[in-house]
Parts: sequence; structure tokens; C-alpha cells
Amino acid sequence: MCCLATPNPNCPQFPAHLHLLSLSTPRSNGGQFVVIRMATTLPHNPPATANRRSPSAQAPRSAGPRAFGRFALLRLLGKSELTMSWLASDPRSGQEVVLAMPRVQPADEFAMEVWQRDARKASRLNHPHLAHVIEMGVQDHWPYFVVDRALGLTLPEWLDAHPNPTALEQVGWLCQALEGLAYAHEAGVSHGDVQPHQLLINEHGTVRIMALACANEPSRADGGGRGTTHSMPLDPTELRTQRATAERDLLGCGLLLYVLLSGENPLNESDFSRAIVRMPPLGRDLLRLPWTTPAPVSEALRAIANRAVASQPRQRYLNARTFLRALQGWCEVEGQDNGGPLVLLLDRLRTVGHLPAMPGVGQRVARLSAMDGQHTDAIAEQILQDMALSFELLRQVNSVHVSGGQLSGGGPVLTVRRAVAMLGLNGVRLAGNGLRAWPGPLSEAGAAAMERTIERVRLAGHVAQLLRPAGFDPEMVYLVTALQNLGRLLVQYHFADEAEQIRQLMRPAPPPAGSELGTPELPGMSESMASLAVLGADIESLGAAVAKHWGLGEEVQHMMRRLPTTRPVRSPDGDADLIRAAASAANEAVDVLTYLPQSKMGNALASVTQRYARLLHLEGTSLAQALQQARTLLRQGASLSGSNAPAPTPSGPANAHLTTAAGDTARHVGH
Repeated sequence: MCCLATPNPNCPQFPAHLHLLSLSTPRSNGGQFVVIRMATTLPHNPPATANRRSPSAQAPRSAGPRAFGRFALLRLLGKSELTMSWLASDPRSGQEVVLAMPRVQPADEFAMEVWQRDARKASRLNHPHLAHVIEMGVQDHWPYFVVDRALGLTLPEWLDAHPNPTALEQVGWLCQALEGLAYAHEAGVSHGDVQPHQLLINEHGTVRIMALACANEPSRADGGGRGTTHSMPLDPTELRTQRATAERDLLGCGLLLYVLLSGENPLNESDFSRAIVRMPPLGRDLLRLPWTTPAPVSEALRAIANRAVASQPRQRYLNARTFLRALQGWCEVEGQDNGGPLVLLLDRLRTVGHLPAMPGVGQRVARLSAMDGQHTDAIAEQILQDMALSFELLRQVNSVHVSGGQLSGGGPVLTVRRAVAMLGLNGVRLAGNGLRAWPGPLSEAGAAAMERTIERVRLAGHVAQLLRPAGFDPEMVYLVTALQNLGRLLVQYHFADEAEQIRQLMRPAPPPAGSELGTPELPGMSESMASLAVLGADIESLGAAVAKHWGLGEEVQHMMRRLPTTRPVRSPDGDADLIRAAASAANEAVDVLTYLPQSKMGNALASVTQRYARLLHLEGTSLAQALQQARTLLRQGASLSGSNAPAPTPSGPANAHLTTAAGDTARHVGH
């Protein structure tokens, strides 16, 4: 086997016998390749020894271009340990082309057959962001691809000619490359060596990735897992190899994003394949986007870049379309002059509504028809049992308020009672009948996850009512607590798969295999970082943007944002801050039950209690008691509105049952 990693001046030049396998591109002949074998002899030096030289070992410059079969090698465009790309001249067409080839020859005829099989499959793929292969050949047991130079410059060449691109341009390039890779991966083809010199960019900004399946890795060269016959297309070993190589492609794309944003080589390695073997799980070096970059990098884009090269492989992007959606989400947000993250949801809101009505909404609306003349508290109580209907009424009355309609003076409407008074029962019936029936477009699993999310939000609403300072409207506190979860509810409904990804990224992972006893578990991401990494936008920002779209003012948007857990709770500036704090404390407590194991709940709830103790007059186990009481109220269907709503819970003495109470509650919120 000849390795091309290091030029050796004592090695003879390439032999000139050219065994060429010429493949036409798929055309009208049923999508098949036309295969032509031919041999030719060109003027050459003495035959090479067993240690054949690489084209990268050029003759002295005075000798002129180096010959590789019929091609004249003009310049090395880029190389890694696995592949290299050459600018070459083709005398047959009289034009410049790009030759892509492995750095290591296939070990034997069997390995060559494996390489050719994979190469043929890759060459047949037709996609706007995959470089078109015009020829595939073998020169003295050295395989290669030929790509039209007219497709563009390599990424390093483009950056030399067009310095200082914007972040939107750079992310746009990577999005195009990921579109091509996603198509290839779904066709069962991986690249194997994503490098900057494998990306071509033309004057229109179109990116194409070239040299799919070109890398001749050792696992492929010896036929490991790749030498299956066509009678076994679903061989498990081959599928595992394809999956691992596809994940390596995405890590390569993450390193590419790192280079574009930081202007630095990852781990000081210009060859991504060397950086990859130094990163987990193969190595121990960690990589994070530096805080000092040539141009400012937004928090959302930083989260995406860091997830792509995360130290925990499980947290990285494992699917090209997932990586692509995150970057596209960031591009949509970044490219808007107004509207911000709302653009991610507007189309979905128009087509399937904001949330689906809970099962039985028809009967609930029918009961409302018989309640004409009753007190609005009783009517509101029926409506509050359905979160979608409650939000729809708030949306309608606040939209009217913003447009200068029925409401004059005062602030936004934040109770269902007031919305009913404004719209009347007929308006309520119309709103209920306009909701999409449960579960909308959700699958069975998605509907179950949505139902659990709604139950957690309702539990947090009851807890907030119990924690609220005396004198505050219980229904308003409940709805503000629910609105703090608006982004989470919308993401769970409209982007169920992404919501599951966010939850998985937030969960801690066990210590790596082989770790010493007592090694702490690996922490999960914060919700903000996880949502930025998955969606390219913060969940709370999505909720606030939708609330603004509904007509809820700045004060409501302020209350909708949970207090940051990384900063101490400060003294309130007004009633809005007190409501926001009660809702935040309740939501933090329910999050403890949702995301932490039972063994850690006691300490976590004690920490939440300590954070809000002074502001909400909490002490001891009062928060755990509120959770327990809220679960009972939720199970009993307790009133949420008016004088029948639960009164604030006075602080009580500490007891020894905090962990037990919390664990019992957790089992009832889908932990």
C-alpha cells in the first residue's frame, strides 16, 4: 500500500500505464452508467516500485506540470490524511478540472472493488448541492474522481478572494452543504472526509460538496464491514459503518462552522480528520467556540456551533436535517428586520392554529350555551379547563384592543372572566368551534407528550396560585404561569420532534464507561442552550413573540419571562414583578420534578425555596407542600377563578418529608 501523506524525493515518478474506467453521467439510458475500459501508454519514467508515489510529490517547478495519466496536475488545492484535491488540465476537453482522490491506495483488488462500488453509488446521486462527477477512473491502482472546475472555487480559495464574509453568508454556505449531505445520507452514501477543500462555491454563492465516498479509510480499505454482496443490502455491520461515517460527516461540518466563525483551525489542526481523533470519544480534547472571534457571534449561533462539536457525542447533531433545521431557524431569525423568532411559527399558526382543543371541547361549548345569564366566574371556570380555548380568548380580545376596537383605556386583558364579558357567550362559542380538534396533526406519541406538557403547566399554575402574595387575582396568576410556558407548549405542538431533542439534551448523562467510582454524571444543557442548539431560537423568545403578535403588551411580555436561575432574585419594582416571581418559582419547582431524579429533588426544591424565600415568604418545606396540595387540587378539578380559587398557602414549619412529597408528586407529572 502506498501512503501519500509525505512526499519522498527518492521515490520514482508515477507509471504511465493508465487503466481508465470512464463513467458517463446518468442520462436517458435508464439511469445506468456507460462503462468503458481502455489502456493507453504515455511518455513516462521508469516503472514505479511497490512504494508508488503520490501526485502530491511534485517534480521541481522548473519541470512544469506533473502528469497523471492524461491529466496535467497544475496545483494542489487541498489535502488531508484521507483525501486530496488537485487542479488539473484535461487535454481531451482543453479545460481545467478538479481531481479528487484518496491519500491511501486500496490495499488489493477486493478493496478496489469495494471503493468502486461505493464510488459508483455516490456518483449516481443528483442534487443541486452535490458536485457533479463527470468521470471516475483508476490510474495504476489509484482511483480518482473528475469534477468540472466551472462549478466553482474551493472554500479556501473563495475566502482568499472574498475575505470577511458575514455570518449569514457563512451559515448559508454550510446550510447548502448540509442539504447535499442530508440527501446523500438518506441515499445510504456518506462522505467520510468533510474538509474545506471539498466545498466548491461559484460566483452565485451556490455551494456543492464533492468527493463523496472518496476517502479510503482503513476500515474500508480492508473491506471491514463494506465488502458485502448485493444480495445483502441491509447488512447490519455495513449499516452501522454508514451511520458512524455519517455522524463523522456532521462533526466535520461542525468543525467547518467553527473555522468559519472563529477564523482558527480546530485544536490547531488544519486537517479535520486529525482534530476528530483528538475529540471524544476517540480522544480527550475539548473544543468550544472562543469568546473572541473576528466578528460578533450571537448567542443562538454560538449554541449551535458548540453543540455541533460538543464534548458529549450524544449531544451532537446526529442527523444532517436536524443540524440544517437549527441553522435555518437561526438564519430566519437573523435575517428578519422585524418579527424576530415569530417567523418560525407564523406559517404553522395560520394552518393548524396555536394549540389543539382538549378532548371534549364540543361538550364544554355546549354546556356554555346553557349557562347564559350565569355569573362569569362559573363560565370562566369551564373555559379554564381547556388551555387552548383560554389562550384563544385572550388572543381575540387583546387583538381587538390593539386594533383600537372594543377596549378603551386600561391594560391588556389577562383574565378569562373579562374576555367572556367582552366577547359574550356567542363569541366564546365561535372561538371554541374554531379550534382544531385534539390532537391536531400530532402522532399518538406526540399527543401523549403534549398532554403531559399541558398537565405540567396546569400543575405549575395551581402551585403559583398557592404561592401568590395575598390580594392578587388567582386567575391572573394562573394564566401568567401558563403564559410563561407558551413557547414550550407551541414548540411541543408544532415541533414535537425538536421538543423531544431539547428534553434529551437537558437530561444529564451517566459518566463515561471506564470512569473511576464516584465520577459525577455529565450535566445536560440548560433549556435555553438546548433550544438555541435545536431551533436556532430561544423557547421563551418564541413565546414572547407570539404574545406580542396576539396584542399582549410589554408588561405582560415582561411577566412571561421566567426569572433567570443564574442570578439572585431581587426586590420587586411593582405588582408585575411579584406575579412574575410567583409564576417563576412554581415553574422552577415543576421543572425539578420533571428533569431531576428523585434522589436530587429534595436539595433542588430547597434551593428554589431559598431563592424565593424573602420575596414570597417561603420557608422550610412550604414549596414541597404547595406541590403536594396543587397535585390534589389538580386531581379534584379545583376552581381556578374567582372566590372559589385556592387561597395562598401560609408558610409552615419545616418537616422531614420534603423528598418523599416531591417524589410522590413527580410520579404524577410524567417524570
